[in-house]
Amino acid sequence: VPSVKPGYLRPLVPEQAPQQPEPWTAVMADIERVVMSGVTHWHSPRFHAYFPTANSYPAIVADMLSGAIACIGFTWIASPACTELEVVMLDWLGQMLGLPEQFLARSGGEAGGVIQGTASEATLVALLGAKARIMQRVKEQHPEWTDTEIISKLVAYCNKQAHSSVERAGLLGGVKMRALKPDNKRRLRGDILQEAMDEDINKGLIPFYVVATLGTTSSCTFDALDEIGDVCMSRNIWLHVDAAYAGSAFICPEYRYLMKGVEKADSFNFNPHKWMLVNFDCSAMWLKQPRWIVDAFNVDPLYLKHDQQGSAPDYRHWQIPLGRRFRALKLWFVLRLYGVENLQKHIRKHIALAHLFEKLCTSDERFEIVEEVTMGLVCFRLKGSNEINEELLRRINGRGKIHLVPSKIDDVYFLRLAICSRFSEES
Repeated sequence: VPSVKPGYLRPLVPEQAPQQPEPWTAVMADIERVVMSGVTHWHSPRFHAYFPTANSYPAIVADMLSGAIACIGFTWIASPACTELEVVMLDWLGQMLGLPEQFLARSGGEAGGVIQGTASEATLVALLGAKARIMQRVKEQHPEWTDTEIISKLVAYCNKQAHSSVERAGLLGGVKMRALKPDNKRRLRGDILQEAMDEDINKGLIPFYVVATLGTTSSCTFDALDEIGDVCMSRNIWLHVDAAYAGSAFICPEYRYLMKGVEKADSFNFNPHKWMLVNFDCSAMWLKQPRWIVDAFNVDPLYLKHDQQGSAPDYRHWQIPLGRRFRALKLWFVLRLYGVENLQKHIRKHIALAHLFEKLCTSDERFEIVEEVTMGLVCFRLKGSNEINEELLRRINGRGKIHLVPSKIDDVYFLRLAICSRFSEES
């Protein structure tokens, strides 16, 4: 972590842009002086904060190619390769995870995958699709109700431990989002969800969207997807699965038990840019029925129409921005240049390192483990008060050598050690 203070950069650069061009050497020297002095090194083997952000040589080369080809792939005709490679890459990726066939474009239906910028975007996109679907359904039953009346009754649900972006999707989508208290293992269960829905239905509200989290941010716990799926299916409610970090581990068959029930979901999302060596941004999302999102987002001016419309997805309707980079390239390069087996090795190595750190904590009687370690995250603390743990973190981060972030669940403050870097070793 750099030792700079806010505002450090302005004095290091001129007040205005230069009138005459400068030499490359001057620019590159300033990268060291101005930029690197203020960078937090996410790829250092001592970076253990947040979650990993992926990086690899194949991904960076592909990203440079994407920048060099420089197409904006909002429609098929705007660069056919940009759309078509994405369709196929998301089928490759979906098969690697063991996703049910009904999510994949190769199944021959309307389903398929799309690369979003972030998981937050995917959560919002799915919410807007769910909202469009429920609006149509309610209007058929109550033609006399206005849009405003219907929207005021809509309610969505997630685990209290879900990422803050889920709550934000509710804000941006203009609907109520209820964060439900999970069980004592921090998992959202079917009965908790069912009860909350019954309560709301009795108040005249309309449940329409549920986010199940596989791998929460605070402690990497897994909602009971199978149970939640049954509740959503019995009531015809859109279920979105947010597996932003942990989803990458499902390329290893031994972790797929954690996504049992995924066939009951309407949409599924994870971030190859966290843990699968594809650099940011590359958030993979699959939809069983993209038409709800296409209908919700579809604005079709003449200048974006083309002759091949309908025979390939126009991805601008599957996302919030219209413009999009050629991101399928980096997925293609990483999958080919590593191969599935080396990506699996990478995941397994990180999880083994997490278990090693867990063992180091449990063999020292001063420390305790707060949550079960399933992936590459260890939640630990010094036995005793929150204050001594806050002090420990201050001292660790204060040295600038190792970077950790804390979390707090039910008033218990703990430290999170995530295995982030490709370069972390047992030593």
